[in-house]
Amino acid sequence: MSVVDGRLPQGPSPPTEGGRGTPLWIGITGNIACGKSAVLAMLGEAGAATIDADGVYASLVVPGSPLLDRIASEFGRSVMTTDGALDRRALAGIVFSDPAALASLDRIVRPPVVSEILRRAEAAGSKIVAIDAIKLIESGLADRCNEVWVVRCGPETQLARLMARNGLDLEGARKRISSQPPVAMKLARADRTIDNDGPITDTRIQVGTALGAAIREHELRHEAQQSAVAETRKG
Repeated sequence: MSVVDGRLPQGPSPPTEGGRGTPLWIGITGNIACGKSAVLAMLGEAGAATIDADGVYASLVVPGSPLLDRIASEFGRSVMTTDGALDRRALAGIVFSDPAALASLDRIVRPPVVSEILRRAEAAGSKIVAIDAIKLIESGLADRCNEVWVVRCGPETQLARLMARNGLDLEGARKRISSQPPVAMKLARADRTIDNDGPITDTRIQVGTALGAAIREHELRHEAQQSAVAETRKG
């Protein structure tokens, strides 16, 4: 699959069974500020239904929501704004300075976020579903995906992007990065790796190539399963 005019083309349809498409689920992960969102957007341009775990989380912590109430109960009213919204900067200041607090937040947030991601993915009705989650592997979502893609970049690029994107100073950015496990754990589970250290056009080419290969392999897996079912029925 190639890139045309800087955009990814739509991929061929996955195989069908009984008139229904067999969806290809692609899980995208990588450490903070490495470009997961950019890759997700590129897959969206190619026709995939896209699900961003951070966006799902945001939708679940609106004022008055049960999840926001649980977070406030655990960390105090200081993580709330005066109008009852989550103060994400205040919460980040707590959890990224205390590993135990970060683990507590993860225990509270992970189950409802994972449940909502799966609900959206199953309801997507799309031939390709792409899920962007920094904890794709730790949450078990990777086990539900046909493929795991890891987006990576060099440490200097990561640091500069995080400082620019989040308005952090050097110390704050380094603290965020050090709070995460090394990317090696993610790379060990990767079916494909996207190097996002260079120009965005290079990333687009990699994504187009990876998507084409993923679709072809998904088709082959499906055909093998269909053949196995047919042989079983004969027996």
